Amino acid sequence: MGATGYIGGRLVGELLDAGYRVRCLARTPAKLESAAWRDEVEVVQGDVEGDLTHAADGVRAIYYLVHSIGEGDDWTKREAGAAANVRDAAAAAGVDRIVYLGGLGAGDEEVDLSPHLRSRHRVGEVLADGPVPVTELRAAVIIGSGSASFEMLRYLVEVLPVMVTPKWVDTRCQPIAVRDVLRYLVEVLSVDASAGRVLEIGGPDVLTYREMMAVYAEEAGLRPRVVIPVPVLTPRLSSLWVGLVTPLPRSLARPLVSSLVNEVVVRDDSILELCSGPRIGYRQSVQLALRRVEARNVTTSWSGAGMTSVAAPLPTDPGWSGGSVLRDVRERTVRASPEDVHRTVCGVGGTRGWYSGEWLWELRGLMDKIIGGPGMRRGRRDPDRLRIGDAVDFWRVETIEPEVLLRLRAEMRLPGVAALEWRIEPLPDSAGSARCRLVQTATFVPRGLWGRAYWYGVAPFHTFVFPGLVDGLKDAAEQAGRVPTETAAAM
Repeated sequence: MGATGYIGGRLVGELLDAGYRVRCLARTPAKLESAAWRDEVEVVQGDVEGDLTHAADGVRAIYYLVHSIGEGDDWTKREAGAAANVRDAAAAAGVDRIVYLGGLGAGDEEVDLSPHLRSRHRVGEVLADGPVPVTELRAAVIIGSGSASFEMLRYLVEVLPVMVTPKWVDTRCQPIAVRDVLRYLVEVLSVDASAGRVLEIGGPDVLTYREMMAVYAEEAGLRPRVVIPVPVLTPRLSSLWVGLVTPLPRSLARPLVSSLVNEVVVRDDSILELCSGPRIGYRQSVQLALRRVEARNVTTSWSGAGMTSVAAPLPTDPGWSGGSVLRDVRERTVRASPEDVHRTVCGVGGTRGWYSGEWLWELRGLMDKIIGGPGMRRGRRDPDRLRIGDAVDFWRVETIEPEVLLRLRAEMRLPGVAALEWRIEPLPDSAGSARCRLVQTATFVPRGLWGRAYWYGVAPFHTFVFPGLVDGLKDAAEQAGRVPTETAAAM
C-alpha cells in the first residue's frame, strides 16, 4: 500500500527482484502506468480508508507505506483511522505480517515529539493493536532524490549561500540511504525474529543538519554555505521561509520543519543483528542521489554505469523532486521524412552554423574562451556525419538514435549542466507527403544560486536563438526533402 509514493514506487521493483509476487493498492491506478514494473504486478483500485476485502484477499504480507501528512487539519486523525482500517482488513484476510515504515524520535509522545513524528508513532501502535504481527521500521531523513526531506535540504543549500536558521540546525540526525531502507524492508519479511518488533534503522553517520548541508554543498560543487543560527525563528516561521525558498508545498513543509527540533538517532541497533550487511554513508548517498539526478534530467549515458534506479526520481514522484531542471522547449511540424530531419539536425554547428543569431553564438563562444572554456574554435570533425563523442563547437555528442534523436552535452564553462536535444516523432502522412514533429529541448540543471541567475539572465537571448534554430532546421529539412523530387522531375 503506497505504490505511488516515494518508497513504495521503489520497493515494488526490489520485491520483484527478490522473487515475490506483488499486488499494488492504488487510489488512482493510472499513476502506475509509467512504472517500469507495471506489467509484472497486479494493481487493485482502492483506498486505505475504504473497503480492502479484495485487496487483502490471498495476501501473505502487507507493506504499509501510506501517510496523509499535511492533508487537511485532521490529517493525524485520518492517519490513525486508515491504519485501523488496514489492521482490521489484514486480520480478516489472514495476513501473516504487516511491515510499516515510520519515523525515529524519542521522548514524551504527547509533549516532546512534533505532530508529524507523534503521528508516525501512533500509526505503528494502531497497526500493532491487532492479531497480525507488525514489523515497524523507524527511520530519520531518507537520502535519495525524491525524498521530501532530502529535497528540502537540497533546495535550501542550492538556493541560499547564506542561511539564517533556527536552533534546529544543530539538532543531531542519523540519515539513511534509500537503498538501505529498501534493503531492510525486503529482508525483514524473511526474518521471523523481526515480527512484532519496532526496529530503528539508520546509516553509519550521525550528523547535525548544519553538517549535512555542508557535505551536500561540497558534493554539489557549491561554495561553503554560511549558516547563522538565531533563537527567534519558530518552526512555524521556518516552514513559511522554507515554503518561499523551495517548491515543496507549504502543507508538507510545515510538519517536516516542525520535526527538525527532535533528535532522530538510533538508540537500539538490533536491526544490524537481524539484517547484516554494509551500510551506505551519508556522503556516498548524496553522491548517488546527485549523479542519478543528472543522469535522468540531462543525459542517459554519462552518469556512471552500474547504478540502479532507486536513488533517481521516478515518474510517480512529485514534480518538485529531482532538483531544479530548467527547460526551453520548442516544437515544429516538419514536412519531411524522419530520415531527412535527422540528417539535417546532425549537420548543425561547424561551418553550417546555428541558423539564427550567429553573432550571439559567436559572442557566447568568445566569452567561454575568455574564461577558459573551449569556445567555438573546435567546429566539428566531419560536416556531414556525427559520431558519439564528437565535438560540435562547444558541445559534445552524447546520444544519437537514427531518425529519432540527437543529444548534445555542453562543454562550455557553466554554473550547472546543460544539454540540447532534438527528438523526431513521425506523424501520419498528409496528401502523400511525409511529416514529423521536431521537438527541440534545451535543458539546464543549475548549480546553486548563481546557476539560476545565469539561466534567467540569458533567458532573453533564448527568445531569439532557440526559435530561430528550430525554424532553421525545419526549413532546411523540408528543402532537403524536396531536392530529390525536383531533380527527378528535371531529368
